[in-house]
Parts: sequence; structure tokens; C-alpha cells
Amino acid sequence: MPRATIADVARVAGVSIKTASRVLNREPHVSPAKQALVEQAMLSLDYRPSQIARSLKGSRSFQIALLYDNPSAAYFQAIHDGAKRLCDSSGFRLMAQACDVHSPKMISEILALVDDMHVEGLILSPPLTDNRPLLEALDTRRVPFVRIAPTVALERAGFTLMDDMAAAEQATSYLISLGHRTIGFLLGHPDHGAAAQRFEGYRQALGKAGIAYDESLTAQGAFTFASGREAGRLLLDRKDRPSAIFACNDDMAAGVLAYAHESGIDVPDDLSIMGFDDNQIAEMIWPPLTTIRQPVQALAYGAARLLLDRLETGSDATMTFDFELIERGSTCALTAGR
Repeated sequence: MPRATIADVARVAGVSIKTASRVLNREPHVSPAKQALVEQAMLSLDYRPSQIARSLKGSRSFQIALLYDNPSAAYFQAIHDGAKRLCDSSGFRLMAQACDVHSPKMISEILALVDDMHVEGLILSPPLTDNRPLLEALDTRRVPFVRIAPTVALERAGFTLMDDMAAAEQATSYLISLGHRTIGFLLGHPDHGAAAQRFEGYRQALGKAGIAYDESLTAQGAFTFASGREAGRLLLDRKDRPSAIFACNDDMAAGVLAYAHESGIDVPDDLSIMGFDDNQIAEMIWPPLTTIRQPVQALAYGAARLLLDRLETGSDATMTFDFELIERGSTCALTAGR
């Protein structure tokens, strides 16, 4: 079938080509009713505007970039899918750019990307979202940006956020409600502010339950399966191993589960395991993980929405999202003798 044109969109929507073009270019003075008709027509026709043609008509590129440095492939896929879904429906192209937060060239490389590819704005994901020198450089260059899940400088730019501390506190309290008192904790990557907030939530839940914090029950991870397996080994090879382990993300929780299987430790009868994120691996392993569902796609979709709004109006807004505890087979009430 021939590629749909803006004229086709206008015809199906029952509006003028000029009105359809205004909706496509996110111009003002279009009624919400007509905007909805045009957007529905674009969707039904699978209309994809030519980015080159649009950029030639003016100084805009209609391109934004998602910047990431995260070892979890599932997390990156979720933020990419969420941001892309909004961009696809708004006539923008999304570029995904991997960064190394420890590279001395990171900031110059990001600014070069903005210049060379004529990127109109940036979505920063953790840990880039908390990199103060990067934030300063983008502000100095007046590059529009929004942040996903920041933990510092919340007065700066728009962002989307979930309460990681409250989520981790609820997860730990859930394990305590099952009778667990020796609860191990796998710390997340130290570059990520959310990891520190989840750790604080864990400690708060222990304190509220009158359980003394035991540093020997914590082990450092890096948000990867391998680091989870190694940290799990450190906790599970103890003679007084914990009866439950709360890992800072699902990848690490899966690593703990793998080591438990290798060691003949039954999950959940001998060991309860709690994850965080509810990514694909949580349901693919056995037993499936009890975990905190973080709305990662929604966080990214919202961030893209905020960025496009900022490009049009200059506004800086924030969005907050809820979490949910998902009970599956990796946790159970503490059995007698444990």
C-alpha cells in the first residue's frame, strides 16, 4: 500500500490539511476535539511523517535522545519502549545513546551528539539523571532535558518519579509479616541514587519492627545477575544464613535464586527471595519472584511527554507514579526451625 500522506490524514479526520499539519507540529489554536480526530486518523492510517521533510521546512529536527548507562538490559528496554511509544504518537524520532558515566569525555560526547544530530532535547535516565556536572553543562548550553527517577537537585528541570524508599520499606515489611527476622539485603549499584533509597527503606522497615540492623546481612551488588549470584553466595554460605533476602532489583534476585538452587537450598521453604522492578525475568524463573512492580515504561512515557511539553511551552513539570507489591512463589511464611 502507498504511504499515507498528511492529505489522507486530513480526509479521514474530516479537517483541513492545515489543521492536520498544526496537530502534527504541535502548534497552538487547535481544539481538543479536532486534535483527537487527527491523532486517531494518524493511528488508523499508520501515518509516519518524514522527519527530513519536516526539518527542511524549518529549524527543527523533531529528534530527541534517551541517554542511559544501566547494566540491566530489561530496564533499558522498558524505558526505551515507554519513551518511543510517546514519540511515535507525537511525530518525533527517539534516539537511544549509551553513555559511560565514569568517562571524562561523557559530557563532551553528549554535547557533540546534540550538535551533530540536531537533537532538540534529552531524556536522562539513572544514573545520568543525578550527574550534577552534566546537569550544569546542559543548563549552561540551554539544552532542554527531563529526568527519570532523580534523587538530587529536584528543583532542576522536569522529572518523573516513584518513591523507591517507600517501596523498599513495604517490601521489607512484607517479609517481616511472614515471620522473617534475619533478612539479607543486596545493595544496588553505588552510582544509582535509587539503590541508596531502597537500602534506607529496608533499614526503616527493620527499625519500625524493632529489628536491629545487622551490617553483616548486607552484600554489595551491581544490578546484574552475576553480582546477585556472588552476593547471594556470601550470605548463603554463612552458618547462620538469613531466612529471607531482599535484592535491590530482579536481576540480582535471580542470581540469588540460581545460587540457592546450586546449593540445594529450597526456595521458598528454606529461603524467601524478594526482588524489585518486576521485569521479564521475574516471571521466567522458578519459582517466579515476589517483587515490587516499578512502572518503568510509564516513567519513561511520562518523561517523553514532559520533554515535548517543555519544547513547546518551556514548562517544567513533574509526574509521580505508584508502585505495587506483586506476590509470587519465591516467598512464604517462615517455617518452624528457621
